[in-house]
Amino acid sequence: MAAGAQQGAVEVRESVELTEKEEQIFGRLLDVVRHFSLGTQVRVAGGWVRDKLLGKDSTDIDIALDNMTGQNFCERVNEYSEFLGEEQKGIGVIQCNPDQSKHLETATMLIDDIWIDFVNLRSEKYAENSRIPTVEIGTAKEDAFRRDLTINSLFYNINTKSVEDLTERGLEDLKKGLIATPLPAKSTFLDDPLRVLRAIRFAARFSFTLTEDLKEAASDENVKSELGSKISRERIGHEVDLMMSDKHPVDAMCYIRDLGLFYVVFAFPEKLDPPVLDTHDWLCVSHIEAAWNLAHSIGSSVFSGGSDPKSQDDQKRLCLYSALFIPVRNMVYVDKKKKKVPAVSYIIRDSLKLKASDADTIVNIHVASEKFAELVLLESNENLETVKEKLDDEYLEIPTDSVKRVLAGLILREIKGFWRVALFISALINPEVGNASGSLSKQGELNQRKEKYLSVERSITDLDLDGVWNLKPLLDGKAIMGVLEVKSGGPLIGKWQQRLVKWQLAHPKGTMEECKEWMKQSQQQSKRQKVECST
Repeated sequence: MAAGAQQGAVEVRESVELTEKEEQIFGRLLDVVRHFSLGTQVRVAGGWVRDKLLGKDSTDIDIALDNMTGQNFCERVNEYSEFLGEEQKGIGVIQCNPDQSKHLETATMLIDDIWIDFVNLRSEKYAENSRIPTVEIGTAKEDAFRRDLTINSLFYNINTKSVEDLTERGLEDLKKGLIATPLPAKSTFLDDPLRVLRAIRFAARFSFTLTEDLKEAASDENVKSELGSKISRERIGHEVDLMMSDKHPVDAMCYIRDLGLFYVVFAFPEKLDPPVLDTHDWLCVSHIEAAWNLAHSIGSSVFSGGSDPKSQDDQKRLCLYSALFIPVRNMVYVDKKKKKVPAVSYIIRDSLKLKASDADTIVNIHVASEKFAELVLLESNENLETVKEKLDDEYLEIPTDSVKRVLAGLILREIKGFWRVALFISALINPEVGNASGSLSKQGELNQRKEKYLSVERSITDLDLDGVWNLKPLLDGKAIMGVLEVKSGGPLIGKWQQRLVKWQLAHPKGTMEECKEWMKQSQQQSKRQKVECST
């Protein structure tokens, strides 16, 4: 069972308390019904009702109508606005799209600055061997029973101002903190296997418990097979991404692991080197658990890559993916172009169909985290000479007291605003542990890794390196060619550009003239040494 399973009762309100804006919106809808004598029962369906009963605000208003289509009702709303001399609103129509679980046309329009969806009540019947149901206009009860979960099957009847629990389980399951399906779980999941992941997402979000029959159905081999073969990877990726961006992503990953869904959700490429093992689901989830513990111990500074809250949320999300895939970060496969590609890139791009930039960032975080390991050792001067040798060449000798600044600066220039995330992942990786969550649940081990992270983070900020990726070279390619007295560019100029960055990192207050002087002197010195060697 996932770590966040709910124990005891949940505080559920007896009735729905409307905000002033909701009163206005619902009042307008009833005015439309009365004005045209439509006789329509107007209900709010699903998540909005659940959230309001839990005392949470929601703007996700979905209206279910009992005797007309959403588009027809929206047209009447506009006719009523015209009657009052008000501006009419545009109506958006989302056509049926079974691949996106849109089995009936939905109309959407803006009312009082809130986008509201309108659809008629419906019943769904699934034929054998088909995930696409036959959809018909149905009763409120039929509509409630076709929904994924009992807690999402509740209605708020705007006409009667009352909550309707037509499955007779929605309110009870909400109060008990249970995730259950209105109809038998296995047939519900076989009808639409994505509901397995939705059940997990809501269980994690609210710290609710999956019922035993739901867990049994979710673990069923037929259900797993259908999830892997009949649901598009985009839809699976979207659900996983919602879990990772939610309040309890670790609980969601624990459920995916415990229900035997890990290798279905995170499909690996074939012919991996080294091969994926049966234990990798436990290893991966133990690392995201460890990351969660460590992040909470350090605080939110890990994700302070920018002042924009959205940017911080993105850093957190990508950090969690990076942590989850630590145990498989060195696995590669050969693609169609005979190129070795990290397995992690395949999982993000192909298994989850997330953005290519997400895959690139996560792979870059893993690469930078390995480089940070050298920097961690430098804190105690353990590998000073080794690092200095790597950074030096015949034209450039880094002063010993600048080695740390140069190494850190080069790493930060590669990983940019994600450097804290990469450093954080490095603290998780080094030293490597078999069962990360078990190891990092011990306070001593947690504190050691926290101190490593904080020590290097302090060094980087003390060395004034945060933002060093914006450092502009003192000399461009043309200026370098002038100092070297060469007429064409090529690899030689590229090498000098790299040296120039190192020199600037070692001499943060260095001027353009000092830089040119260093280049001339180092060239002359190199020539002298070559002459001496030849004689």
